[in-house]
Amino acid sequence: MVFYFISSVVSPPYTLYMGFDKNENEELIRWGWPEDVWFHVDKLSSAHVYLRLHPGETIDDIPQAVIDDCVQLVKANSIQGNKQNNLDVVYTMWSNLKKSASMDVGQVGFHKDKDVKKVRVEKRVNEILNRLNKTKTEEQPDFRALREERDRKERESQRRLQQEQKQKEKEDERRKQEQAEVRSYSSLMKAENMKTNRDIQLQGDDDDFM
Repeated sequence: MVFYFISSVVSPPYTLYMGFDKNENEELIRWGWPEDVWFHVDKLSSAHVYLRLHPGETIDDIPQAVIDDCVQLVKANSIQGNKQNNLDVVYTMWSNLKKSASMDVGQVGFHKDKDVKKVRVEKRVNEILNRLNKTKTEEQPDFRALREERDRKERESQRRLQQEQKQKEKEDERRKQEQAEVRSYSSLMKAENMKTNRDIQLQGDDDDFM
């Protein structure tokens, strides 16, 4: 089971989601999307909350109000963290999550610690949680199928871009050739390069004289 939330504090809104338990978290760790940002209470057990970025965005583009929504959600879904003030929440791109065979179910590490960001959460903000919970929906998705469909569309998009790029290169080359032909023709048509019938006749007479 996965819980979905809509963060509508900015436009367009963002989708947030989290697994029901550690088994769903394990699936999300495995089949997450490259454009997902992972949130978790630092050094405490908590839910794994994911934020899906908009196309073309990076982790540095996330509005602060949306980050506030995410950190409130992970704090509220941490047995210990929900009771504490002034705790830290870490977040990073899904691609930076590292999973090894020795780790427990739902446990993760990081490929690069320097790519992990941290934000301090002073206290629980019920106004934010109430707003998010009004948008809450539940689904039982096939994580693998969703990721494979996402990857298929990405490959198709890349192929289209490559085809468009090749077509653009062909058009650019054709225009260059046309411009070169125009310049060559213009050079031939310059007055000093042009001859009248009389010039040709005179040149012929000179040749006969020689």
